[in-house]
Amino acid sequence: MKNESKTLYIPLYGKALVSRKGIILQDKKAEEIWEKERFSLGAKSRSKWLAYFMGMRAAVIDGWLCEKLLKNPESIVIHIGCGLDSRIERVKAPYKKWYDVDLPEVTAVRRRYYEKSEKYEMLGASAAESEWIFDIADSENAVVVMEGISMYLSEEAIANLFSALSEKFPKAEIIMDVYTTAAVKATRYKNPIKDVDANAFFGVDDPLLFEKGKIRFSKEICMTPADKINELSGFEKAFFKKMFAGSFAKGLYKIYTYNILSTEEK
Repeated sequence: MKNESKTLYIPLYGKALVSRKGIILQDKKAEEIWEKERFSLGAKSRSKWLAYFMGMRAAVIDGWLCEKLLKNPESIVIHIGCGLDSRIERVKAPYKKWYDVDLPEVTAVRRRYYEKSEKYEMLGASAAESEWIFDIADSENAVVVMEGISMYLSEEAIANLFSALSEKFPKAEIIMDVYTTAAVKATRYKNPIKDVDANAFFGVDDPLLFEKGKIRFSKEICMTPADKINELSGFEKAFFKKMFAGSFAKGLYKIYTYNILSTEEK
């Protein structure tokens, strides 16, 4: 498995940890998979602070996705760079069909824990390419999740993905977490992904970078909401709020959403 693919074990561990603690995110599937995989991670990757952050990020994206699906229950869901994530089980909202997409080597592992169905399919494909998007079923609307993947792609690859999505679907909504360029520089020295010898390549300082054609930036979403921080207590709550939810941290890591608009809405 490539080093960038191995980073999937970092959020898996984090989600399993917070789930066992009964805070932030309930994810029994992550607990189950982690118990079986037990991938060797370094100390930084096993930090409880990072686990809280990973759990909050997942919970925020789950909430956004659920909201979108409740408004458009006939949407297709495309989770790009899904790793071993169990969002398909956590999100309790209707959808037309759900596609979990990751590299073939990752999808091979994923198939040990998830089963294909009429409404669920796993695709072994690279996020650095976009041709596979045209093999997905047609739909008037798609909701796309790109979590923990943008920093390993080039600007061109992300732009191509967005372009392919805008060609394939009349309407789509996209959520994507990004490093800023400052965060990318920081990964050279201190970042949990170094535990698996991975490197971040690409940072986004301007969310308008990908506006082209039907693609429009929508908004930035808070990755560490107060209600989730308040599930911590005492020193942990104060420390997390200062180190992971303060202005410095927010300047390194962001969540952006985008809309692909129909011709009439542009």
